[in-house]
Amino acid sequence: MKLLIFIVLFISSLHSSDAKYELGEKLYKSACTSCHGDNGTPNTDIKFIVNPRALSKTILNKEQSYQIIKKGAHFWGGAADIMPSFENTYDEKELRSIAHYVSKKFNSGIEEKIDKLYNESEAIPKNKKSKMLKRGEKIYKRNCRWCHGLTGHGDGEATRNPEKSIFPYDLTKTLLTSKQMFLYVKHGGKFWGTHKDDMPSWSKKYDDYTLESVVKYIEVNFRNKNDK
Repeated sequence: MKLLIFIVLFISSLHSSDAKYELGEKLYKSACTSCHGDNGTPNTDIKFIVNPRALSKTILNKEQSYQIIKKGAHFWGGAADIMPSFENTYDEKELRSIAHYVSKKFNSGIEEKIDKLYNESEAIPKNKKSKMLKRGEKIYKRNCRWCHGLTGHGDGEATRNPEKSIFPYDLTKTLLTSKQMFLYVKHGGKFWGTHKDDMPSWSKKYDDYTLESVVKYIEVNFRNKNDK
Protein backbone atom coordinates (compact mmCIF):
# COMPACT_ATOMS: atom_id res chain seq x y z
CA MET A 1 0.00 0.00 0.00
CA LYS A 2 2.81 2.39 0.95
CA LEU A 3 4.58 1.62 -2.32
CA LEU A 4 1.42 2.41 -4.28
CA ILE A 5 1.01 5.75 -2.50
CA PHE A 6 4.65 6.59 -3.20
CA ILE A 7 4.25 5.80 -6.92
CA VAL A 8 1.08 7.93 -7.16
CA LEU A 9 2.77 10.86 -5.42
CA PHE A 10 5.84 10.51 -7.62
CA ILE A 11 3.79 10.50 -10.82
CA SER A 12 1.75 13.46 -9.55
CA SER A 13 4.92 15.43 -8.88
CA LEU A 14 6.14 14.74 -12.42
CA HIS A 15 2.89 16.02 -13.89
CA SER A 16 2.98 19.05 -11.60
CA SER A 17 6.53 19.83 -12.66
CA ASP A 18 5.61 19.46 -16.32
CA ALA A 19 2.62 21.74 -15.85
CA LYS A 20 4.81 24.39 -14.23
CA TYR A 21 7.29 24.14 -17.12
CA GLU A 22 4.53 24.41 -19.72
CA LEU A 23 2.95 27.42 -18.02
CA GLY A 24 6.36 29.06 -17.65
CA GLU A 25 7.15 28.46 -21.30
CA LYS A 26 3.85 30.01 -22.37
CA LEU A 27 4.38 33.10 -20.22
CA TYR A 28 8.04 33.40 -21.20
CA LYS A 29 7.18 33.39 -24.88
CA SER A 30 4.53 36.05 -24.43
CA ALA A 31 6.51 38.40 -22.18
CA CYS A 32 10.24 37.64 -22.38
CA THR A 33 11.27 36.55 -25.88
CA SER A 34 11.15 40.09 -27.29
CA CYS A 35 14.18 40.90 -25.12
CA HIS A 36 15.80 37.59 -24.18
CA GLY A 37 14.96 35.60 -27.32
CA ASP A 38 13.46 32.13 -27.71
CA ASN A 39 16.74 30.45 -26.80
CA GLY A 40 17.76 32.81 -24.00
CA THR A 41 19.99 34.87 -26.29
CA PRO A 42 19.11 38.59 -26.29
CA ASN A 43 17.48 40.11 -29.33
CA THR A 44 20.18 42.55 -30.41
CA ASP A 45 17.85 44.24 -32.93
CA ILE A 46 16.28 46.09 -30.01
CA LYS A 47 18.47 48.87 -28.66
CA PHE A 48 18.47 49.38 -24.90
CA ILE A 49 20.53 51.53 -22.55
CA VAL A 50 21.48 48.26 -20.89
CA ASN A 51 20.98 45.23 -23.12
CA PRO A 52 19.29 42.08 -21.71
CA ARG A 53 21.45 39.33 -20.28
CA ALA A 54 22.04 36.02 -22.01
CA LEU A 55 20.01 33.67 -19.84
CA SER A 56 22.04 30.68 -20.98
CA LYS A 57 25.04 32.21 -19.18
CA THR A 58 23.42 33.82 -16.15
CA ILE A 59 24.92 33.19 -12.73
CA LEU A 60 21.49 33.37 -11.10
CA ASN A 61 19.86 30.25 -9.68
CA LYS A 62 16.12 29.58 -9.89
CA GLU A 63 15.21 31.39 -6.68
CA GLN A 64 17.26 34.45 -7.67
CA SER A 65 15.70 34.47 -11.12
CA TYR A 66 12.28 34.41 -9.47
CA GLN A 67 13.21 37.40 -7.30
CA ILE A 68 14.46 39.38 -10.32
CA ILE A 69 11.32 38.55 -12.33
CA LYS A 70 9.09 39.49 -9.41
CA LYS A 71 10.75 42.71 -8.23
CA GLY A 72 12.76 43.79 -11.28
CA ALA A 73 16.48 44.48 -11.62
CA HIS A 74 16.34 47.97 -10.09
CA PHE A 75 15.00 46.60 -6.80
CA TRP A 76 18.07 44.36 -6.59
CA GLY A 77 20.63 47.04 -7.39
CA GLY A 78 20.40 47.55 -11.14
CA ALA A 79 21.03 51.17 -12.11
CA ALA A 80 18.61 50.83 -15.02
CA ASP A 81 15.08 49.42 -14.83
CA ILE A 82 15.09 47.83 -18.28
CA MET A 83 14.26 44.52 -16.56
CA PRO A 84 10.91 45.49 -14.97
CA SER A 85 8.97 44.07 -12.07
CA PHE A 86 6.25 41.59 -13.04
CA GLU A 87 4.66 41.18 -9.61
CA ASN A 88 1.68 43.31 -10.65
CA THR A 89 1.34 41.42 -13.93
CA TYR A 90 1.48 37.79 -12.83
CA ASP A 91 0.44 35.95 -9.68
CA GLU A 92 2.80 33.90 -7.51
CA LYS A 93 2.20 30.65 -9.39
CA GLU A 94 2.93 32.31 -12.73
CA LEU A 95 6.06 34.06 -11.47
CA ARG A 96 7.40 30.79 -10.06
CA SER A 97 6.57 29.02 -13.32
CA ILE A 98 8.55 31.52 -15.41
CA ALA A 99 11.55 31.17 -13.11
CA HIS A 100 11.23 27.38 -13.27
CA TYR A 101 11.14 27.41 -17.07
CA VAL A 102 14.09 29.82 -17.38
CA SER A 103 16.18 27.79 -14.97
CA LYS A 104 15.37 24.41 -16.47
CA LYS A 105 15.50 25.51 -20.11
CA PHE A 106 18.59 27.73 -20.13
CA ASN A 107 20.85 27.04 -17.14
CA SER A 108 19.76 23.89 -15.33
CA GLY A 109 23.33 23.11 -14.27
CA ILE A 110 24.19 26.51 -12.82
CA GLU A 111 24.68 25.32 -9.23
CA GLU A 112 27.10 22.62 -10.37
CA LYS A 113 28.92 25.11 -12.59
CA ILE A 114 29.33 27.57 -9.73
CA ASP A 115 30.58 24.86 -7.36
CA LYS A 116 33.03 23.54 -9.96
CA LEU A 117 34.51 26.97 -10.72
CA TYR A 118 34.68 27.90 -7.06
CA ASN A 119 36.33 24.63 -6.07
CA GLU A 120 38.97 25.22 -8.73
CA SER A 121 39.96 28.51 -7.10
CA GLU A 122 42.98 28.82 -4.84
CA ALA A 123 42.53 28.16 -1.14
CA ILE A 124 43.07 31.10 1.17
CA PRO A 125 46.23 30.64 3.28
CA LYS A 126 45.42 30.54 6.99
CA ASN A 127 48.03 33.16 7.80
CA LYS A 128 46.31 35.64 5.43
CA LYS A 129 42.69 35.28 6.58
CA SER A 130 43.04 37.92 9.28
CA LYS A 131 44.32 40.40 6.68
CA MET A 132 41.48 39.98 4.19
CA LEU A 133 39.39 43.00 5.18
CA LYS A 134 42.35 45.34 5.01
CA ARG A 135 43.42 43.92 1.65
CA GLY A 136 39.86 44.04 0.32
CA GLU A 137 39.40 47.66 1.37
CA LYS A 138 42.63 48.68 -0.34
CA ILE A 139 41.75 47.02 -3.65
CA TYR A 140 38.10 48.11 -3.57
CA LYS A 141 39.06 51.75 -3.06
CA ARG A 142 41.75 51.49 -5.72
CA ASN A 143 39.62 49.88 -8.44
CA CYS A 144 35.95 49.36 -7.59
CA ARG A 145 34.83 52.67 -6.11
CA TRP A 146 35.19 54.46 -9.44
CA CYS A 147 32.12 52.62 -10.65
CA HIS A 148 30.37 51.26 -7.55
CA GLY A 149 31.05 54.26 -5.32
CA LEU A 150 32.80 54.58 -1.99
CA THR A 151 29.79 53.18 -0.13
CA GLY A 152 28.81 50.61 -2.77
CA HIS A 153 25.70 52.39 -4.04
CA GLY A 154 26.73 52.30 -7.72
CA ASP A 155 27.32 56.05 -7.83
CA GLY A 156 31.04 56.25 -8.50
CA GLU A 157 32.77 58.95 -10.56
CA ALA A 158 32.64 56.83 -13.72
CA THR A 159 28.84 57.03 -13.71
CA ARG A 160 29.00 60.80 -14.04
CA ASN A 161 30.66 60.58 -17.44
CA PRO A 162 27.79 60.42 -19.99
CA GLU A 163 30.15 59.29 -22.76
CA LYS A 164 30.92 56.02 -20.97
CA SER A 165 27.30 54.94 -20.33
CA ILE A 166 28.27 52.84 -17.32
CA PHE A 167 25.53 51.45 -15.08
CA PRO A 168 27.15 49.70 -12.08
CA TYR A 169 25.08 47.73 -9.60
CA ASP A 170 24.24 49.01 -6.13
CA LEU A 171 26.14 46.48 -4.03
CA THR A 172 24.02 47.16 -0.95
CA LYS A 173 21.08 45.51 -2.72
CA THR A 174 22.72 42.59 -4.51
CA LEU A 175 21.12 39.16 -4.11
CA LEU A 176 24.27 37.31 -5.18
CA THR A 177 25.92 35.04 -2.63
CA SER A 178 29.54 35.67 -1.66
CA LYS A 179 30.54 32.69 -3.81
CA GLN A 180 28.70 34.14 -6.81
CA MET A 181 30.20 37.59 -6.27
CA PHE A 182 33.68 36.11 -6.20
CA LEU A 183 33.11 34.29 -9.49
CA TYR A 184 31.53 37.38 -11.03
CA VAL A 185 34.52 39.51 -10.07
CA LYS A 186 36.95 36.83 -11.18
CA HIS A 187 35.45 36.04 -14.59
CA GLY A 188 33.75 39.33 -15.42
CA GLY A 189 30.25 40.28 -16.49
CA LYS A 190 30.46 39.12 -20.09
CA PHE A 191 31.35 35.59 -18.97
CA TRP A 192 28.05 35.60 -17.06
CA GLY A 193 25.87 36.90 -19.87
CA THR A 194 26.15 40.68 -19.93
CA HIS A 195 26.24 42.36 -23.33
CA LYS A 196 29.05 44.81 -22.45
CA ASP A 197 32.27 44.20 -20.56
CA ASP A 198 32.02 47.20 -18.22
CA MET A 199 32.54 44.74 -15.38
CA PRO A 200 35.85 43.19 -16.41
CA SER A 201 37.50 39.98 -15.33
CA TRP A 202 40.04 40.75 -12.61
CA SER A 203 41.67 37.32 -12.60
CA LYS A 204 44.66 38.44 -14.67
CA LYS A 205 45.47 41.31 -12.34
CA TYR A 206 44.74 39.79 -8.93
CA ASP A 207 45.00 36.37 -7.32
CA ASP A 208 42.04 34.55 -5.79
CA TYR A 209 42.99 35.61 -2.27
CA THR A 210 42.77 39.27 -3.25
CA LEU A 211 39.45 38.81 -5.05
CA GLU A 212 38.01 36.92 -2.08
CA SER A 213 39.21 39.78 0.11
CA VAL A 214 37.31 42.33 -1.99
CA VAL A 215 34.15 40.24 -1.69
CA LYS A 216 34.60 39.96 2.07
CA TYR A 217 34.99 43.75 2.28
CA ILE A 218 31.77 44.20 0.28
CA GLU A 219 29.92 41.67 2.45
CA VAL A 220 30.96 43.30 5.73
CA ASN A 221 30.53 46.93 4.71
CA PHE A 222 27.77 47.13 2.10
CA ARG A 223 25.38 44.20 2.02
CA ASN A 224 21.90 45.07 3.33
CA LYS A 225 23.03 48.51 4.44
CA ASN A 226 20.78 50.66 2.25
CA ASP A 227 20.48 53.32 4.95
CA LYS A 228 24.06 54.45 4.53
